[in-house]
Amino acid sequence: MTRLLAGTAVLGALAFGGAHAADELTLQLKWVTQAQFAGYYVAQDKGFYEEADLDVTIKPGGPDIAPTQVIAGGGADVVVEWMPAALAARERGLPLVNIAQPFARSGMMLTCLAESGVTGPEDFPGRTLGVWFFGNEYPFLSWMSQLGIPTEGGEDGVTVLKQGFNVDPLLQKQADCISTMTYNEYWQVIDAGITPEQLVTFNYTDRGVATLEDGLYVLDETLEDPAMVDALERFVAASMRGWAYAAENPEEAAEIVLENDATGAQTFEHQVRMMEEVGKLLGEDGVLDPAAFETTVASLLSGGSDPVITAHPGDAAWTHAITDAALN
Repeated sequence: MTRLLAGTAVLGALAFGGAHAADELTLQLKWVTQAQFAGYYVAQDKGFYEEADLDVTIKPGGPDIAPTQVIAGGGADVVVEWMPAALAARERGLPLVNIAQPFARSGMMLTCLAESGVTGPEDFPGRTLGVWFFGNEYPFLSWMSQLGIPTEGGEDGVTVLKQGFNVDPLLQKQADCISTMTYNEYWQVIDAGITPEQLVTFNYTDRGVATLEDGLYVLDETLEDPAMVDALERFVAASMRGWAYAAENPEEAAEIVLENDATGAQTFEHQVRMMEEVGKLLGEDGVLDPAAFETTVASLLSGGSDPVITAHPGDAAWTHAITDAALN
């Protein structure tokens, strides 16, 4: 894990007339470079991190990258992760702590072709549903458990198709429904020529099973280091400046994202639209709402014989200490 210069070392460097290096932090994203993470790229591009005396390395994610595994292996100081995956990892022994929650609302949906005949959850049994894995499956599995629908197939259950991070299973009619985000895959379906009227969507928030997404997490040992705590406070403050700027300037934010996309796979139009949709999910200040935490935990615990987590993680799973200091 990247370590920061202790206060005495900084003072020593200044005493000899040398400018000390900015504190280094590595941020691991949950997915590839796109407007879902625009706030961090904007904070870097606009100099907000530099003004906060930080040298932040942003590591894109991908289909085979699990942020929890990256931070466990020392490859990042902070990760962007969904709370279900973070709490599941915590229960397995990885002591992750939520230090900020930029996304206050969930963007997850199940999107179905109307022609499939699916009009409500009562139509799910006997169907094939596309589900993302690598920690993204937990909200879906919790929802199915609450509905009492097995996920091993059969007439009374659903067949789970391990969905790639695309919408092909729906377009090719390999699945009746697929996982989508309001800011990304849903619009890929629309861009493929399918109209909203030809779709039936189930928003996890509307169904009362939404869980928190895209929070910032660190290991609990990180919070025992005063120098790291100080750096994290500055990091969260600068990141929220980045998010505020991105929400107010979606086109400029999209340009900044594209400049950081090494793959060249993203388009300006798609990133602008994504930023506009992401803006609808952002909270005002990045402070975790304890009630939303409890709702997420309750959803994850309500899985009958196969819950995502088996016990309440307690208040040690999150802290307001970083955001309280960052906002004051």
